Amino acid sequence: MGERDWLAQRFEEHRVHLRAVAYRMLGSPSEAEDAVQEAWLRLARSDTSGVQNLGGWLTTVAGRVCLHTLRSRREVSLDEPIVGSEDGMDPEHEALLADSVGPALLVVLDAPWAYPGWDRRHPGSRHSLIRRQAMR
Repeated sequence: MGERDWLAQRFEEHRVHLRAVAYRMLGSPSEAEDAVQEAWLRLARSDTSGVQNLGGWLTTVAGRVCLHTLRSRREVSLDEPIVGSEDGMDPEHEALLADSVGPALLVVLDAPWAYPGWDRRHPGSRHSLIRRQAMR
């Protein structure tokens, strides 16, 4: 087994954790997967011979990728309704309803009373909060 295959195997061991951290930071499954893929690309391009804790290194890299994404993201208006006023629960309506849960959770996370001392305007605060909760 070559070094690249060994790294790929080790990365796959941490993929679920990295996706969970990225999803909690970004609130979007597709953006979370993009962040995990970017972490893989950075791992593949880096010299990891001096890394003693690969899981911690990958979590830090994924967190930084998420921070970059959060900083570059434009403000999303939550004033516009996400789900229409249809009475029927057709598959399209159910998908829209399911997609509206993510922004709703972000609103709760951004509430000042949710986590005292957390500056919701600073993406690093979200990163710190999620890292603390993930390490419990």
